[in-house]
Order: sequence, then structure tokens, then C-alpha cells
Amino acid sequence: MSGLHCFIDGCQARVYAPAGTRSICKDHFLGFLTWRRRRGPQMFRKYAGLTMEERDVIAAEWIQTLATKDLPHPIPGL
Repeated sequence: MSGLHCFIDGCQARVYAPAGTRSICKDHFLGFLTWRRRRGPQMFRKYAGLTMEERDVIAAEWIQTLATKDLPHPIPGL
């Protein structure tokens, strides 16, 4: 996974963990965990039993909740 970047638009951080079939950086992963926990303990446990394609749907829901200001800006010159 080295050399890969977070799939969130504009984020240039290295991949840390999967979010469905794609991968995200550590900061976004922690935000994703927090979002899932806020949806309740059942959602948090349910996620563990989902297939990667089913997890894609959950990750897509989370991405829609991200505001533009929450996204890191790309590093100039890269």
C-alpha cells in the first residue's frame, strides 16, 4: 500500500486503513470511526460483518457528510 494516497479528494496523506474497497489516511479513518460510533453501537458492530461492497455504501454515506472545509488542501507543488 505504500505510495497510495487517501481516496478523499484533495488529501495527499498516505493510506492507513481500508474504507470499503478503497483506503483512507489515518486522520480520515479516525473521523470515519467517530462518525460510525455516533450512529450507535449497533452500526459499529454491524459494520464488522459487512462485505467490502456493503462497506462502500457506508463509506459513501460518510463522505457525503464531510464539508468542504473539513477536507485537507493539496500540498502546493506536488
